[in-house]
Amino acid sequence: MAFTDTALRNLKAADKSYEKSDGGGMYIEVSPTGRKTWGIRYRLGGKQEKAILGEYPAYGLQRARQWREETRTLVIHGNSPQQAKKALFSGLDEELPDNVRQYAIKWWKSGELIGDAIKAEAAKIDSLEAFAWLWFVEVAQKTNSNPRNIERVLHKDIIPAIGARSIASINTGDVLAITDRIKARGSDQMALQTRNILKRLFAYAIARQKITFNPAAAIEAQFIATAKSRDVSLTAEEIGKLICAVYQSSIRRAHKLAIHLLILCMVRKTELTKARWQEIDFDKAEWQIPASRMKKDRIHTVPLSQQAIEIFRELQFLACGSSYVFPSRNTLNKPISDNALNQAIQTMDLDIRAFVIHDFRRTASTLLHEAGFNSDWVEKCLAHEQKGVRGVYNKAEYLTQRREMMQWWANFVDTQAVSRRK
Repeated sequence: MAFTDTALRNLKAADKSYEKSDGGGMYIEVSPTGRKTWGIRYRLGGKQEKAILGEYPAYGLQRARQWREETRTLVIHGNSPQQAKKALFSGLDEELPDNVRQYAIKWWKSGELIGDAIKAEAAKIDSLEAFAWLWFVEVAQKTNSNPRNIERVLHKDIIPAIGARSIASINTGDVLAITDRIKARGSDQMALQTRNILKRLFAYAIARQKITFNPAAAIEAQFIATAKSRDVSLTAEEIGKLICAVYQSSIRRAHKLAIHLLILCMVRKTELTKARWQEIDFDKAEWQIPASRMKKDRIHTVPLSQQAIEIFRELQFLACGSSYVFPSRNTLNKPISDNALNQAIQTMDLDIRAFVIHDFRRTASTLLHEAGFNSDWVEKCLAHEQKGVRGVYNKAEYLTQRREMMQWWANFVDTQAVSRRK
């Protein structure tokens, strides 16, 4: 059984505890009280061991799967995750390899495990990654209304860039390099948000006497982004030009299909690039994106047009058995990079005004509204929340209406591309 968030939520308590497997040794145990706990079994030195992560939904499906992969990596290198946990939190004065200590700090940092032991162990590591997780547990989780957004930023942009560096070695140029990369994706406001997160993290580092200077605070917000949002919406003619240019280009076939799907499905880039096959229901012609990958932390169902289904079927062949719809070129166990599609578009010679991938969503919204479709249907396709009293009472999904609208939209896009080829 490959889990989905819906399946996890629907697991019911029984008279006795039972387990359901997600593969790779990882399982979730459901107790008679309904408590759901992640665990993993592995063999080390010929003996079977078991490690426990924590409860669902505190640890979501995506986080649990990441834990599984990192746990398996430790085991491959002969390290015991369970022993790391015991050494870290039992107060034993035991020397742990840095990679094992960082693993334990990252994954066993909730509830009763927060205390002097984790602080002491974090202090032994001078890396930004170790301190960032300590700050996340001690401060961000307690003071932010939506800490998952901060966690995403740490995972996606901060730790991959500077996580291995000493926190004292990070300078203003390093912060600018991170925000510039995010702005290059067309996400100016996210660049500003990332700077603000780093500013708070370094402020805590000053308070803990790790550093004496805040490199993020030295950059004024106005130099990163302004409050003005983008307003690019491609015309129907430009959509046709783009589709034709994509398929006539020399970029990878999977990238061509990904760009086409972004236009057809109206989803955000990372919602697509990190998609797994278990999310696609070919029989129902639906794609269910788990809450862990959605901006609003809610499951989002995308009705798939006939054209989208055909693209997904071709991608299934190209994926070569990977669990990811868009596996990395280097390994089937990871999806393509966040910037892969941006780079693909940048290599093409397009006779179209400047745009970024996120503008596809605004384009679809604009053209569908101009065609007279109900605004509620369009907003639901974009996974936007309605505000005010109407948002409180209107919980309709409009799945039937959206299915018809998405098929019309796919036909419309095809028409624009065909007209450009004539």
